[in-house]
Amino acid sequence: MFAVMKVGGKQYRVGRDTELVVDHLAGEIGDSVELPVSFTADGDDVDLSGGTARVEILEHLKGKKIHIYKYTPKKNSRKKTGHRQSRTRIKVVEV
Repeated sequence: MFAVMKVGGKQYRVGRDTELVVDHLAGEIGDSVELPVSFTADGDDVDLSGGTARVEILEHLKGKKIHIYKYTPKKNSRKKTGHRQSRTRIKVVEV
């Protein structure tokens, strides 16, 4: 059995005990969160009514660093900044 779950504007195909890294979710480590499900499928049976999936927050982490360069020609203006996106590792407990 699997389901398609919506998290942060993205969709993920998940099953029970699936671990994945998604955009930051509010909550403490060990908290349970209810997330919307688009549909569930079990073999040939497809349920389009939606529902919710219960997930557990395992850890908060940061993504890969990206570098941003800003340059103005004919001026001595150069700026380099970096950014690391906040991410959350979750585990699907129940679909």
